Formats: sequence, structure tokens, C-alpha cells
Amino acid sequence: MDVLTLSRLQFAVTTMFHFIFVPLTLGLSIFTAWLETKYVRTGDETYLRMTKFWGKLFLINFALGVVTGITQEFQFGMNWAEYSRYVGDIFGAPLAIEATLAFFMESVFIGLWIFGWGKISKQLHAVTIWIAAIATNLSALLILLANGWMQRPVGFVLRNGRAEMTDFIAVATNPYGLIKFMHTLTSGYALAGFFVMGISAWHLLRKNETEFFVGSFKTAAIFALWSSLLVGMSGDFHAVEIAKVQPTKFAAMESVWDTGRRVPMHLLLVPDEANERNGVEALSIPAMVSMLAFHDPDAEIRGLKSFPKELRPPVLPTFLSFRLMVGFGTLMIGLALAGVVLSRWRYFTTFRPFLLIMVAAIPLPYLTIQLGWLLAELGRQPWIVYGVLKTSEGVSKSVDMLQVGGSLFGFTLLYGLLGAIDIYLLLKYAKKGPDKGRTGMIQTREVA
Repeated sequence: MDVLTLSRLQFAVTTMFHFIFVPLTLGLSIFTAWLETKYVRTGDETYLRMTKFWGKLFLINFALGVVTGITQEFQFGMNWAEYSRYVGDIFGAPLAIEATLAFFMESVFIGLWIFGWGKISKQLHAVTIWIAAIATNLSALLILLANGWMQRPVGFVLRNGRAEMTDFIAVATNPYGLIKFMHTLTSGYALAGFFVMGISAWHLLRKNETEFFVGSFKTAAIFALWSSLLVGMSGDFHAVEIAKVQPTKFAAMESVWDTGRRVPMHLLLVPDEANERNGVEALSIPAMVSMLAFHDPDAEIRGLKSFPKELRPPVLPTFLSFRLMVGFGTLMIGLALAGVVLSRWRYFTTFRPFLLIMVAAIPLPYLTIQLGWLLAELGRQPWIVYGVLKTSEGVSKSVDMLQVGGSLFGFTLLYGLLGAIDIYLLLKYAKKGPDKGRTGMIQTREVA
């Protein structure tokens, strides 16, 4: 164990924990805004109750997400000072815009939404949650453009011993970052859909507020189905981009060792990294890897053997992360489709096996998203900025193992406590159900 390993472990712990909250915030913000818009358009009080109930869970999740995200940027200066010195001119720009524009808008308009009940018209109140939701999604865009630049660096020159930005537009329109944004965004929407469906199913099993939770389930099922399909579509675009600009990652994703054309996909495959081959290859689909990579069955795929060993990512975890992510994502599409169909059935609330499955499926999108991020970051190794700066070159030189180990231990305890608080609050208010009648987070008269 050394400073580099501890620093990588600390960043992995804090980032993956933070990303438990981010996707749900992205999805629930839009879902809540959608519900309030339906209330404004129809005047149906049920949509108002839905807005306030699911909005309360959104606020709990948002608050924990903000707290856990603050430490991320500090780590760039503390544990990864050499990285920050080398590429801070580029990487810092989208993060600065995110903090001064997107996060500012997000915080202000969430505040207006919380305290605006009964003080502004319902139409204007709906506008505040839409602006907050858009700002939340804009925040994700800017952060993912920064990450996208690490995956595919553009618009810069190496000068004076560091990377300096020469074209901000190139950074802002980086195809890798934009596709990554769409893939992450839609996965957050899918997670929110499954979150709402799971909680609704839990209440339906107990015959609690049946009309309310059937309505919530139906709305969330549509939201989850479209989102899951868009995740799959954006994932296909993302795979094409990866094959083009990160051939080592793509080769590890499919465990392709030898360069060739019409490369088949093996549904049953066991990588053998030590011997640079696959131990098991079965149930093959001819030319499918070439088709997925470039939408051309005759396309050439560079194998891992064509790259030096020290420039290859860890094959087994990259491969498994990809396969499991795709498998779970396909399962999500199937469950969401079943939710749309079955929730229209007259006897839906008595179909206990499916309701139990949907409660158990709440963790499924969380796990799928975490696997996606493992794939993204492990597959980029050994680079922290692909092809420009290695991870081993970005770690701080002025910290020692005791400092990093101590902060890792402290963060793990703190985040464990915050996680327990979040789970407690979400369970408490999710199990409590919606307030009766036209109550809400603030008991006030609505302005017409």
C-alpha cells in the first residue's frame, strides 16, 4: 500500500458514495416538476399530493448529495495536486461555471420552491421547480464535460510544462462528454422511475392510499421505460465513441486479445489476463463486436496484445463491469415495460409477486450506475487524462500515507454516518406516505 493506492481508494470511496445521491436528484427533480405541471394543467389535487410527497424525498436526497459532493473538489488540491497543476487550466473551467452558475441557480430556486407554497401563484411555483431541475441537470452537464475531457482531451496544447486551454468551445462540445452526459442523465431518470415504482409497490402491498400509489406507479413506469430505452440508445453511441478514441478500454470491455475483423461476441466468456487469452469462449454471435464498435460487421478491432502491457486497463474488472451493466440495464427495460403493461390491469394491486419484485428492484439501477462508473474509470487506466497524463503522475508529492490513510478513515466514517441518516430519513418519510388532503410541506393558502 502506498500514497497512490490510498489516494485512488479514497477518491473511489468518496466519488461512488456521492454518486448514490446524484442520479436520484437528477431524476426526481424532473419527475417532481412533471407532476406539478400536471397539477397546474389539470387542477387535480392528487397530482398536488404527489408533487409534495415525492418532492419531500427529492429534498432529502438533494441535501445529502450536496454535503457529500463538497469534498470532491478539495481532493483535487489535496491528494491530486500534480494533476491539478498540470491540467487545472482546463479542468477547472467547467467546474467553476458549475459552482457559480448551475449550483447557484439550483440552490436559489429550490429555496423558492420550498418556501413559495401559498405565496406565489401555482403557475409561477411550478416554474421554480423546473428552473431548479434544469439547473441540476446543467450542473451534471458541466461536471461531465470536465470528466469527458479527461477521457478524450481536446482543445489544448502542452506548454510551459502543463496543459493549457486553447479552445473552450471544443471542450464544451466534446462528443465524448456530451454522450456521457446523455447516458448519465437518462440513467438518473430511470433510477428515479424505479425508486418511485418500488416505494409505490411497497404501499400497494399494504393497501395504503391505493389510488395515490397506483397513479404514482403508472406515471413512474412510463418515465422509467422511456428513460431505460434512452439509456440503451445512448449507451450504443457511447460504445462507438469509446471504440474510436479509447481502443484499449473497448478491447478490455469485450476481452478481445487479437486484432482482427468480423470479431464475434461470446455470450459466455472468461478472460484469462495472465495468459493473454480467454479461458472460455462459447455461444458466439458472429461479427457482433465489430458491429457494436463501428456499426460495420467488417470493421477491424484492435486487440489488447497490440498495446504494451503497461498501457492496458485491468481486463477482468473492466469486462465484468461492462457485462453486468448491460445485463442489469436490459433487465430494467423488461421490468419497466412490465410495469407499464401490468399497471393498466384491473387486478394489478392484487398481483403480489410483481409488486414484491418491484420493491426488491429498487437497488437495481443504483448497482447498474455504479458499475457504469467503474467501467468508465477503470477502463481509462493507467491514464488520469487519457494519453496525456498517467494516474501515477497526478498524485500529490507533499502528502504521506498517514495523512491519506487518516483522511480515508475519517471520510469512510463520516460518509457511513451520512448514509445511515439518508436511509433513515428516506425510509421514514417513504413509509409514512403522503399527507392527508391538501396539506404539504408548508401549511398555507395557495395564491390563485
